[in-house]
Amino acid sequence: MNDLSEQLRGLWLPLVTPFRGGELDETSLRRLLRHYLAFPVDGLILAATSGEGMSLSTSELERLVAVARAEISASWRYVPICLGLSGASTRKMCDALDETAGWPIDGYLIASPYYTRPSQRGLLQHFTQLADHASWPLVLYNIPYRTAVDIDNDTLLELARHPNIAGMKDCCADRSRSIDLLRRRPAGFRVLTGEDAQYHNALVDGADGAILLSAHVETEAFAAVRTMLWEGNQAGAEAQWRDVGNLTRLLFSEPSPSPAKHWLWRIGLIDSPEVRLPMVEVSAELAAELDREIDRRAPQLLLRA
Repeated sequence: MNDLSEQLRGLWLPLVTPFRGGELDETSLRRLLRHYLAFPVDGLILAATSGEGMSLSTSELERLVAVARAEISASWRYVPICLGLSGASTRKMCDALDETAGWPIDGYLIASPYYTRPSQRGLLQHFTQLADHASWPLVLYNIPYRTAVDIDNDTLLELARHPNIAGMKDCCADRSRSIDLLRRRPAGFRVLTGEDAQYHNALVDGADGAILLSAHVETEAFAAVRTMLWEGNQAGAEAQWRDVGNLTRLLFSEPSPSPAKHWLWRIGLIDSPEVRLPMVEVSAELAAELDREIDRRAPQLLLRA
């Protein structure tokens, strides 16, 4: 196992995947990467929910990883990459792990098998087989409101003992359960929240960090919440969170990542707000609300009419 468990902390960005004319937009992708690599981002998630990973072909996934690694290599620091993979078949997931084993990544973010709704025993065997098989460490992704199956804490704690499972992205949406997991987890098992609106609470409760779509916007401010809490400046962290917390509502007012893509398009970081069906671009009403917030926060960034 590489040192992903040591790197799996702080603020991770689940990078959106830019498209133009139905194709992967490498120009915008490179612009995005160069922009965020200059900010206090501790890691990147590629091709997960925010990156519309399930709409990407294998060749697009490989190109996405290659471009990201090239831009990181050209930057002033090393940033780890986790590749999002999802599937409902253990055998097919093992095939995907084989196909990506030689790619320049640091780990995988793998959600529960969707639609099939396996038992806890099935989940345990599924993730154990994947962890045994994978060439890179796994980060578990528990998001029952998307997959229709919940990994309970006892199952997570058993999986946490596996040497090739580095941690998890926690989207159970139940603060008491998350606190229970944080209190009982073994040493070295990292827990990052994926609930943007619960970012501050999760850090206060002891989470190691977060994977936040909202950090595409006001990245430094979201990172400052984490830094202030680590430094013991609770009042400063609360004030910073009050300033940016409403963005988490706005950016999830319609299915993600469409609102974030609209924002990034309006400020010129990507050349199109395009998403792939069944996702659609934001409504005119939300577009107007997003534009007002962009203008309020940083009118100098509003590059597109």
